[in-house]
Amino acid sequence: MNSVPLPEFEANCHFFLEQVNKSGKPLILLKNGSPFTRILPCSPPKKTLFGMHKNEIKIHGDIVSPMDVEWDVLKFPDLRSFP
Repeated sequence: MNSVPLPEFEANCHFFLEQVNKSGKPLILLKNGSPFTRILPCSPPKKTLFGMHKNEIKIHGDIVSPMDVEWDVLKFPDLRSFP
């Protein structure tokens, strides 16, 4: 962790904020030689799974309409009555 006196930070605020952003390390501001506050970098935004493969997956045909094929799983007895 780097530490900088408050007057020096005030004079070069933009420079120090860029350094925190690039390095990813926090910066401690000193007031009269003792720690005053800490500046932390922002974490990168989290990616969600929703829309992750947009424009990468192609759908061919109708995926919504029912099929004329009977599934094997429908041939088994109802398992909801199983103890």
